[in-house]
Amino acid sequence: MPTLFDPFRLGAITAPNCILMAPMTRARGSRKHLPTPIMAEYYAQRASAGLIISEAIGISRQGLGWPYATGLWSREHIAGWREVTDAVHGAGGRIIAQLWHMGRVVHPSFLDGAQPVSASVTTAPGHAHTYAGKQPYAAARCLKADEIASIVADYATAARNARDAGFDGVQIHASNGYLIDQFLRDSANFRGDAYGGSIANRIRLLSEATQAVADAIGADRTGVRLSPNGETQGVRDSNPLALFIAAAQVLSAIGIAHLELREPPLDGTFGAGYLDPLAAQIRPYFNGPLLLNSDFDAARAAAGIAVGTGDAVTFGRPFIANPDLPRRLAEGLALVPDDRETWFTQGPKGYLDYPPTGHASVKEHANVE
Repeated sequence: MPTLFDPFRLGAITAPNCILMAPMTRARGSRKHLPTPIMAEYYAQRASAGLIISEAIGISRQGLGWPYATGLWSREHIAGWREVTDAVHGAGGRIIAQLWHMGRVVHPSFLDGAQPVSASVTTAPGHAHTYAGKQPYAAARCLKADEIASIVADYATAARNARDAGFDGVQIHASNGYLIDQFLRDSANFRGDAYGGSIANRIRLLSEATQAVADAIGADRTGVRLSPNGETQGVRDSNPLALFIAAAQVLSAIGIAHLELREPPLDGTFGAGYLDPLAAQIRPYFNGPLLLNSDFDAARAAAGIAVGTGDAVTFGRPFIANPDLPRRLAEGLALVPDDRETWFTQGPKGYLDYPPTGHASVKEHANVE
């Protein structure tokens, strides 16, 4: 029976355990969207994860609208990320880059006043995080077909840049209400062309972007993240099971290295699904490694792997305060709670000051009361 502590393969990558680090935005980059030195230390501290999936990284200036997030569209970005990947590899780890286009949730202030883009003319609910604080989202304009082709090319370029930066592969961020998700689901896609209407049309951007990335760096170094059961940033679908089965089939045919499903339970602690997780129903339609995510503890993760629903579990928040999470789970040690107030701040507090087991306590190390 497989366990959390068994090695397994994700395409070209061999993971020493099934305890993977989920992608998490932490806002420690510069205003030029460059990685900073503390990021190299942060990721290296967590190198015992079976695989690290990086924070979301913008594929283009048009696609990035989060304060102090990072990009992968310039030589400066590549050089900055090389410092991070070298640190992770030096600590014995493996790391892939999550490729991000935010679509309609990019605020115009990140675009010199230009409109954000999306599948259709829509406006995200709520407020955007900007350098000037929270501001209402602006209406997005509908992407033209030739612009879609350009974005697909941006994904491929970012994937090549990731490899140049030393990443072991990439994951396409197609979940959580960002651009590809805005095309996938019928609450945000009202197009009448080849990218809208039917499920086959709505998954076209996902298929084209994934194929372009696979062609650029190899399908065995390409992964995808989807969020089938949740509504995020106003994006949901009227028939999610049929949609995501079709998506899984297309991705399986491309032969990608992994598919991650972010599916918070109905009573989730950080987002909640609007229906029960669909992973068990999607599993038969995807032939590669399936990664499960959201609100997993050790017992639930072990059960999901044991029954074959997934092949590994990506842990997010537990890795924030427990850099040596695989050891803690293996030895049944108590987990340190994280400080939500420091999730998106720009300094080392709440980022570098969670020591591994056997070192000073967080309170002693951080010199706080």
